[in-house]
Parts: sequence; structure tokens; C-alpha cells
Amino acid sequence: MSAITLGERYARTRYEAFKWRHHLAETQKLALAFLMASVTVILAQIRIPLPWTPVPITGSTFGAIFAGVLLGNVWGGISMLIYVALGAAGLPVFTGFKGGAAVLLGPTAGYLLGFIVASFLIGYITDNYAKSRKVLPLFNLMLLSSALILALGSAYLWIWLNAVKGQGPSLSEVLWMGFIPFIPGDTIKSLAAALIATSITPKESYK
Repeated sequence: MSAITLGERYARTRYEAFKWRHHLAETQKLALAFLMASVTVILAQIRIPLPWTPVPITGSTFGAIFAGVLLGNVWGGISMLIYVALGAAGLPVFTGFKGGAAVLLGPTAGYLLGFIVASFLIGYITDNYAKSRKVLPLFNLMLLSSALILALGSAYLWIWLNAVKGQGPSLSEVLWMGFIPFIPGDTIKSLAAALIATSITPKESYK
């Protein structure tokens, strides 16, 4: 079998897989959303603490990104809502196998909100615009989504530090705690995610 034929078959398989996902019943899409939430639980346990901030480097961002890519439109965001809801209910799903309302009131709560928003954004764009499924547009989208997560996380971190300490840090201090240290890693993760996403998504509309 020639390489061209293999490539055509792979392209057809991608198309059929996403078309199948798009036309699933709502209950089946909900099951996939629970599955992606479970994957995010696993990724969240990849954790690198930083000594100057309560915010660690984690693999959770990949969960939010690929929930959007794989589930599309609203279902990527719903999977992250499920993830956060499970943690809020007390299940040990967050980084370090933590759970409970205390995490949602802690310094990293803004990043959890960012996961939901970013996954909705990624899912909507990649599901509805076939041209967005190429490497460069995907890389830009991943970078934008990562920046959104970091911005929401840093904003809430500033609020949390004000509430806990009574006198919050300056803008530059908050950025060094919640935004700037994560830029190199998020850029690398965005590139890796874009390369993976462009290899598994069809380049034509499946709706």
C-alpha cells in the first residue's frame, strides 16, 4: 500500500471519528465529558512546585486543551465543569489528590476557572472553523488559551493574597508569582499540543 493511500486512509479515519463524535447522543457526549474529566484528574497529578509561589506547574492545562479539541463546542467546557464540580464535592481530583471547597477558595481557584473558559474557547473555534486545525492557528489558539488561564489565575491570586494577608502584593509581584514563570513551559506545551492536535483533527468540516 502506497504512502499516499495510507495518508488518505488516515485522513478519512480522522474525519469519520470526529463526525461520529459530533453526532453522538447527548448522554454519550456526557460520558465522553466524564472521561476527559477523569483524564484531567490524572494529568493534574503531574506537579512541579515552585518555591516562591503557591501555584505549581501541573499537567492540568493539557486536560483543558484536549477536552476542547476532542469534545468540541460546549462539551470540552462541560468536561472541565465536571472536573471542578467533582473536586468541589470533595473528591480528590485536584493536584496533589486534593478536593473540597477549600481548594476552590484557595490561591489556584482562578486557574480552575481558566480551564473551563479556555476549553469552551478551544472547543468552539476548532469545532466550527476547519482552518483553525492547522499547526500555526492551533499554536496561536493554545497560546491565547494559556494566557487566558494565567490571567484569570493571577487575578484571583491577587484577590486571595489580599484577603489572606490584608495587604496584597504589587502587580509585578503577582505576575512573577502567577504568570511570568509559566510562560516558557506553557509555550512549549502549546507547541506540543498544537502538533498533536493538528495530527488528529480533520481538515474539513464534519458537521
